[in-house]
Amino acid sequence: QVQLVESGGGLVQAGGSLRLSCAASGRTSSRDSMAWFRQGPGKEREFVGGITWGGSTYYSNSVKGRFAISKDNIKTMYLQMNSLKPEDTAVYYCARDPSPIVYDSPPRWRYWGQGTQVTVSS
Repeated sequence: QVQLVESGGGLVQAGGSLRLSCAASGRTSSRDSMAWFRQGPGKEREFVGGITWGGSTYYSNSVKGRFAISKDNIKTMYLQMNSLKPEDTAVYYCARDPSPIVYDSPPRWRYWGQGTQVTVSS
């Protein structure tokens, strides 16, 4: 199986930046797709963005222009978050799936990390 571990969360003021990392281990595939989701207080888990094995990226409208997803190899994915807003406060989760398609629905993703807390103060 695949294990995912997120890191880099913390407390930041509005307008600040954070960079999250997602490290994968186990039986990963070079063709896996990866994605970031988040879940705020009292809200359902929502799609933030994703990246295919070929490097194509996708973003939700709420973060487009502020967040950027990248990867440096088959094992590691990043989420650069800039111009953070209080409404970005959430637990951020990394997801990975053998499918070449980036889906925006959580049930489509096979592997999940435990999440990392991001808190943006006003």
